[in-house]
Amino acid sequence: MSSTATSPVTVESINPKILKCQYAVRGEVVIHAQRLQQELLTNPGSHPFDEILYCNIGNPQSLGQKPITFFREVLALCDHPSLLDKDETHTLFSSDAIARARQILGAIPGRATGAYSHSQGIKGLRDAIAAGITARDGFTANADDIFLTDGASPGVHMMMQLLISSEKDGILCPIPQYPLYSASIALHGGSLVPYYLEEATGWGLELSEVKKQLEDARSKGITVRALVVINPGNPTGQVLAEDNQREIVEFCKNEGLVLLADEVYQENIYVEDKKFNSFKKVARSMGYGEEDLPIVSFQSVSKGYYGECGKRGGYMEITGFNAAVREQIYKVASVNLCSNITGQILASLVMNPPKPGDESYESYIKEKNGILSSLARRAKALEDAFNSLEGVTCNKAEGAMYLFPQLSLPQKAIEAAKAANKAADAFYAGRLLEATGIVVVPGTGFGQVPGTWHFRCTILPQEDKIPAIISRLKAFHESFMKEFHD
Repeated sequence: MSSTATSPVTVESINPKILKCQYAVRGEVVIHAQRLQQELLTNPGSHPFDEILYCNIGNPQSLGQKPITFFREVLALCDHPSLLDKDETHTLFSSDAIARARQILGAIPGRATGAYSHSQGIKGLRDAIAAGITARDGFTANADDIFLTDGASPGVHMMMQLLISSEKDGILCPIPQYPLYSASIALHGGSLVPYYLEEATGWGLELSEVKKQLEDARSKGITVRALVVINPGNPTGQVLAEDNQREIVEFCKNEGLVLLADEVYQENIYVEDKKFNSFKKVARSMGYGEEDLPIVSFQSVSKGYYGECGKRGGYMEITGFNAAVREQIYKVASVNLCSNITGQILASLVMNPPKPGDESYESYIKEKNGILSSLARRAKALEDAFNSLEGVTCNKAEGAMYLFPQLSLPQKAIEAAKAANKAADAFYAGRLLEATGIVVVPGTGFGQVPGTWHFRCTILPQEDKIPAIISRLKAFHESFMKEFHD
């Protein structure tokens, strides 16, 4: 018996918000890279390179970064607690890792790392994170303000769900921005209100630009609910000065905006004259308390010097919301039951690493400083390389894990991109991939001033591979510019 019935699910019938959502970090260029990688496996020598170098995403361990020994020792002992009862454990694991594992297991009901936890996360781990925030900021943090999440992304989605009820609700976002924000705003049916970072001043955040965009959005009937600030910047790598942060706090207070502070790169600072200050610390130092403005800070175990992306750990710290609203946030968190326990443990370790005098401290600090100093050298080497290329300018990476160089492309290249139905930077990134195996993300995926072209490149390939990457980049770029010379 034949049927002419069409599928009950088509692209036309699914939620249009999903069609609107874009996430360039794993977009078209990356999908093509994965195809090429498969071709290299099945047919070695089929391309002019022997490996794909994924410089598209902040995924440090996929590019060879080693995990922090202390963190992994504690995780191993927590996941297999019977090891704590074996004599040989004391020769294989450091004494402070053993003590920390016992402490953590003591905070977990039934010592069961495979069981659900409280929907905000295990109370003892939230206590440890709050203590870490207090030590970092010099202002008291409360465990009840901490919601442990599977990386920072679920926290961002939770806040968008909370703040957006229709397309008349707007969120101020930096441009360029991390596409999680544009994607989550689209998925939840809101309006992205862009404010442009100033490339000429090292991707500066100019409050006059933010005010202009806020007023423009309000004139169109959009209720702007929140301001997103990414510090250190992604994809732009700038670190905000404290005076700038104070202006932003004052602005959010005066305009009645929630301050959504993406602070996942807080450990990634590469310049001597800048340091990380959390927005909550800045607000408290200005004399503003809970009742003055709502601030949400996002942190993740995926970045920093730890780079534990696959463990999916993170948290959001929520301050300035009244009890009735907090109850609703908890309800949304409880729908997901809880975040994974390994990620919860890791988040507590990241915010409470070994201290001076602990057995692991010297090895821990050597590993941490080794990773961060190497990232700084890699950032400088790639920055210098980009700035040596014809038609390319690149700002200094003060922090985070990326460079975002601007491309001045010949008109012939722009026309060739149009003929291929691609944005010019996507065309460039596709050609770069096919010639070198290097994967970068076109600037169109992050947003940029109209008429400018960029790409984002991570600084994460291991240091011994950087010279070869630079060599490949230079050879490709020279060939590309020669091919499309006006």
